[in-house]
Amino acid sequence: MQGADSLSTPRAFGYKTLTRTRIRQLSFTLGTTSLTPPIALAPMAGITDRPFRDLVRSFGVGLMVSEMVASQEMVQAKPGVRERAELSADVENTSVQLAGREASWMAEAARQVADRGARVIDINMGCPAKKVTSGYSGSALLKTPDHALSLIEAVVEAVDIPVTLKTRLGWDDNCLNAASVAARAEGAGVKMVTIHGRTRCQFYKGRADWAAIRAIKDAVSVPVLANGDIVDAETAKAALDQSGADGVMIGRGIQGRPWLLAQVACDLWGSPAPKVPEGADLIDMVSKHYEAMLSFYDADLGVRVARKHLGWYMDLAQTEAPLRRAVLTAKDPGQVLGLLPDALALRQPGQLSDDGALSPQSMSQREGAA
Repeated sequence: MQGADSLSTPRAFGYKTLTRTRIRQLSFTLGTTSLTPPIALAPMAGITDRPFRDLVRSFGVGLMVSEMVASQEMVQAKPGVRERAELSADVENTSVQLAGREASWMAEAARQVADRGARVIDINMGCPAKKVTSGYSGSALLKTPDHALSLIEAVVEAVDIPVTLKTRLGWDDNCLNAASVAARAEGAGVKMVTIHGRTRCQFYKGRADWAAIRAIKDAVSVPVLANGDIVDAETAKAALDQSGADGVMIGRGIQGRPWLLAQVACDLWGSPAPKVPEGADLIDMVSKHYEAMLSFYDADLGVRVARKHLGWYMDLAQTEAPLRRAVLTAKDPGQVLGLLPDALALRQPGQLSDDGALSPQSMSQREGAA
């Protein structure tokens, strides 16, 4: 599967310099949506909102998957839920992820999302959060595969757009049934499967088992994406090699590095190299992302939502603790914007040490992400 082109990755902000070999690109489409190169942004609650998806999309690569949308709450128009599905649902290379436990709600939510222009619908069978699994949704569906299949069938039958599935290896080490679930999902009409290389009971502990994803790849003929602990081109290539998957989905690794999908696509498949922002360009990008969050959520909520993103940007900038604290505790948006130039300029990207990039282990310590 490997080609002959060896390359040395230019050092980027939060990105290690390593020599890699490009691999053969597998291209495929989901309806009108092309996965060329085969890389996607993972759905992450409270993170992959409209402002962040727009920022990642601006680097020109990847399928953007929305935050998980609760199907029943969306149909019942509960505040804040429908907006997560509607906003940018009709934008090119965007997938809306639905979760639920009742076939009727899942089907109706799928119809509403499709009517609003969604190109792809993803079914969540991977979320390990207790508040989701206690409602028999997310990865809890792995314990009831017959019921899970009824939800998949209901969604597929409700819409004329591609339906995909994201799940885990199983509920726990005694219930590693992702291969059979994926095969049945394909039989029901699912067009792509993404597998996080952990069980639900592992949450985000330990390391993702990319080799275990091969069993799922062998069980289906539709494309399979590998997910979990993929933070750069090196880990992406290792995941592809060990799993035999067709592509990768990146979650926590992209926090603070919205150019990461484009960087990995460049390193592995020879896509155009992204212009990784440095210095004034970095300050400008982060400032615009901050302002987009304020506009999207309104100022009061936006200031709070933005803090995690600013924290990740400052992780990579190695911002000194007192200045970091000032940025993250400021309540006035103007004050935050005034502090960002100093906060992000303390360590320029080219000055990062070899261990400046976040490792898979450190990514595993970040909560609430794929």
